Amino acid sequence: MEIEKFFYGENGIHFLPEIVIRTTIMFLIILVFLRLIGKRGIKQLSVFELVVIIGLGSAAGDPMIYKEIGVITTLTAFVIILICYKILTNIVFRYKPMEYLVEGKPITIINNGLFEIDNFKKETLSKDEFFMELRLKGIYHLGQVSCAILEISGEISVYYFDDEEIKYGLPVLPDYETKIVYKPSSGAFYSCLFCGFTLNFLEETNCHCPRCNKNEWLISSNIKRK
Repeated sequence: MEIEKFFYGENGIHFLPEIVIRTTIMFLIILVFLRLIGKRGIKQLSVFELVVIIGLGSAAGDPMIYKEIGVITTLTAFVIILICYKILTNIVFRYKPMEYLVEGKPITIINNGLFEIDNFKKETLSKDEFFMELRLKGIYHLGQVSCAILEISGEISVYYFDDEEIKYGLPVLPDYETKIVYKPSSGAFYSCLFCGFTLNFLEETNCHCPRCNKNEWLISSNIKRK
C-alpha cells in the first residue's frame, strides 16, 4: 500500500494548496448564491428550497477536491440552478395551484381538541414527534388546543383555548404508552389515544371510541396552561 496515495489520493500532497484555493472560492460562491436566494431560517425552508440548497451543495463539493472539475463549470451549474429557482418562484407566486404542487399547503392536524384523522394519516409525522412538538410549546393535553396546523416548512402553529374554554383532553406526556387502558373506570373522563375524542364514562365498560372505533384510552386532563 502506498502511504502517500492512501492519505493524499491520486493527486498527492502537492494538490493540497489548490484544494485550499478551490474550497475558498466555492465557499464564497455559495454565500453569494444563498444571499441571492433570500434570507430564511432552516426551519422556514420549503421542500422546494431544500432541494435547491442540496443541489447547490452537491455541485459545490466536487470542484473542491476533484482536479478534473473546473470551478467555472460548477459556477455555470449554479447560475442555471438560480435561474430555474427564480423562474419557478415567479410561477408559484402567480399561480396558487402551482404553489400547492411545488411547496404543498398547510394541513390542519388538531381541530377543537381532536385529531383530524384523515389529515394526520397523510403526513409522515409520527404521533410521538407531534406530541413532542406540542410539549415544547408548553401544552399538557389536547383540551388546551383549539387548532394546530402543520405548515409547509414543517413547523407546527398552535392556537390555544382561553383558560375558561379549556376542556378535558388527551394528555401528550411522553410516558402515555404505560397508562393505556382498555376498560375505562366509571366516573372519570377518558380520551381516545387515536383521535382524542373524550368521554365521561358513567360505568366501567369495554368501550370503542364512537368517533374512530379504536379501543385505547388514557385518563383525560383539564389542566390550564401556565
